[in-house]
Amino acid sequence: MLPIDLTGKRAFVAGVADDKGYGWAIVRALVRAGASICVGTWPPVLRIFTKSLERGKLDVALPGGGEIGLEKIYPLDAAFDTQADVPEDVRTDKRYVELTAYTIQEVADRLRADFGEPCLDIIVHSLANGPEVQRALIDTSRSGYLAAVSASAYSMVSLLQRFGPLTRPGGALVSLSYLAAERVIPGYGGGMSSAKAALESDTRTLAFEAGRRWGLRVNTISAGPLASRAAKAIGTIDKMVDYYRLNAALPEANTADEVGIVAAFLCSPLASGITGETLHVDKGYHVMGMQAEPRLAPE
Repeated sequence: MLPIDLTGKRAFVAGVADDKGYGWAIVRALVRAGASICVGTWPPVLRIFTKSLERGKLDVALPGGGEIGLEKIYPLDAAFDTQADVPEDVRTDKRYVELTAYTIQEVADRLRADFGEPCLDIIVHSLANGPEVQRALIDTSRSGYLAAVSASAYSMVSLLQRFGPLTRPGGALVSLSYLAAERVIPGYGGGMSSAKAALESDTRTLAFEAGRRWGLRVNTISAGPLASRAAKAIGTIDKMVDYYRLNAALPEANTADEVGIVAAFLCSPLASGITGETLHVDKGYHVMGMQAEPRLAPE
């Protein structure tokens, strides 16, 4: 047996807001491997997430017994690097006004204060937001495009800038991408395809830079579509999942846990030789060159 063993490791998972998406599946896989978990949650949904957790409304069960336990939950808005970047209308919003530290730098400072330095082994970037995702790229505004790239791609650069110094030797960062970085996915607009392309390009550059500076590995997973709550914003997510199920090399949709387990592998010593990689976890959909018409499928 060659187990994924993350005993004694601490992970920070940015972008967890419920138990339906890839972020929670990655949390579950990391906990199963023995890691302790801190999460960063978007302030507008922070209260809902924490209350749901307290009231037992989230799926915290682990295969074989036991439950997911979170070491810390931090408010995190990855669109802002420091408090000076937060506009007044956000700072005074009722969902933010009572929070004192939710920018990337402030969360890094809180981690340092709570656990010392170094204190992290794993960083997970499960962040994506495109306010105009339902618009065709050609109809996307400049502000919508830049917002998508800022929240979905540059946030990884900022996280690495500020969290990299907190990592111990042998650390790893993993993020989540999508095939729209490489190919046209109608309906996935608003600059989100551009953001994912930037994320994958930055993964390669940061693998070199963070590898030389901190010995940190940087990889991304190009995951198949998942009908999570966040993905509902796309509007056609159910059709996308069905299309993958019909046309992937393995004719089925990937599950959240399949992506979570791959993330745990990439963050483990078993993947010590892998960095700068975009790893597809989509049942082989990305290798297909045409629709898998039943009459053309092998017997």
